Amino acid sequence: MTAHVEPQDDFKVQRVASVLRHSVTENIRNAILVGRFRPGERLPERDLCEMTGVSRTLVREALRQLESEGLILVIPHRGPVVARLSPEQARGIYQVREELEGLACELFAEHATQAQLTALRKALEALKRTLPKGTALQQLAAKNAFYQQLLDGAGNEALTNSLHLLNSRVMLLRSTSIQAPGRSKHSIAELTELLQALEARDGKAARAAARRHVRNAADVAIKILQESLQSESAD
Repeated sequence: MTAHVEPQDDFKVQRVASVLRHSVTENIRNAILVGRFRPGERLPERDLCEMTGVSRTLVREALRQLESEGLILVIPHRGPVVARLSPEQARGIYQVREELEGLACELFAEHATQAQLTALRKALEALKRTLPKGTALQQLAAKNAFYQQLLDGAGNEALTNSLHLLNSRVMLLRSTSIQAPGRSKHSIAELTELLQALEARDGKAARAAARRHVRNAADVAIKILQESLQSESAD
């Protein structure tokens, strides 16, 4: 299923010299994540330059970074294309994510400050406001902000770094699952349950709630990937 790209999703890069390279990479990454470019689709440099408003040099640097993240592939005689995640690859990513995010939630319950808990609560409220009516890009940003607050409160650098290594592919799957009909409502309910466990400082309950949330998201995303694969085979 392809995310709906709203006209207000703007991928033009703000020209601040110190962050320009990062911004180009981030904007191309976001364009992929919200479905501006589909899995298997070519990424012509000319189109990316027009989309971001920057030079080919910056676009090429961004593409190298996205290739290292596994979000794109560079194919001989075709150039860069958006990577396809197979159902098997997705299942493996979700298995790792389930363990890591479960641990993150347990650590958050045990170690987060009251200020960090308040920030997480606000991030969830922002997510509740964004999911029903926000654009695909806004929805993804709100979900990522919630998880960043969660990792900050967990306070484990090695855990955060491990999840960041998977970050682009996790976000790609997150953008896949969140667009499924009815998934947003269920996701909010699951995260609300998780927050309740965190507020109670119940690490084991928080870990269990986080794992259920990831498993439910996995079921949705893998089903979408399988249906997409079957549809392409039929064509």
